[in-house]
Amino acid sequence: MTRIVVTATMIALLTVVVGCPTNQGRSQLLPPRDINPPTRLPIEQVASADEVDLVEQLSSQRQAYRASLEKLVQYYDVSGNGQKLTWAQTELRALDRIPQYRYIAGPQVLPADLKATERLQACDDLYAKAMQTERKAGVLPLLKDEALLRAALSQYDELIRKYPTCDKIDDAAYRMGEIHEYFKDYIIALQYYQRAYQWDPATPYPARFKAAAILDWRLHRRAEALQLYQEAIVKEAQHTEYKATAERRIQDLSNSDKPTR
Repeated sequence: MTRIVVTATMIALLTVVVGCPTNQGRSQLLPPRDINPPTRLPIEQVASADEVDLVEQLSSQRQAYRASLEKLVQYYDVSGNGQKLTWAQTELRALDRIPQYRYIAGPQVLPADLKATERLQACDDLYAKAMQTERKAGVLPLLKDEALLRAALSQYDELIRKYPTCDKIDDAAYRMGEIHEYFKDYIIALQYYQRAYQWDPATPYPARFKAAAILDWRLHRRAEALQLYQEAIVKEAQHTEYKATAERRIQDLSNSDKPTR
């Protein structure tokens, strides 16, 4: 009897400490459906020097790993080793599908109720400066200067915070979305694409298409993606380069519970 009581007590304690299993899985990575943050933004915890060093080391190792795989692909391609070429290519493709978090987060995304209405010269100047910084980072994905991309992010964020009524805030939000997507920060990229068309419903950028694609293929929130694809075809019809893909995805998502490419 004593042994039974002790065993039951241990099981109860383990349940409290470990917690009951839940069916959360990858859903823990996703924001709630209403992703608009409160107007009063939380204070970001400042990263310690040790954390910065560790994250920078991780970033460097990621780049080295990718570079090594690319060299292997080139080597096996030249040497004609088809089996090992396939292995290296498969591993390189798999690397692109792995979420890569930045860990030291940038500023919080501002709320959805800003309006891009005013033409302000100081805002235009800051936007031009941020664009110049981003261009200096390069155009080739594998050769981009990530430090300059982060500097451009900071300048775009400064623009939005200094001039929240400027007619360039949707431009800045779209550019930030693309940079965060490059960094594989898909949830943050989604929020900035959304802000672009929320702050200016007539924004000239394909922000709805980009947001729908992230919801569809990166976050697997396909009901939301379907609705946004449909909206994008109407409101961003001038971006014909995305229209055919969006129409195909609308058909897939409307006709199947398990859409395919």
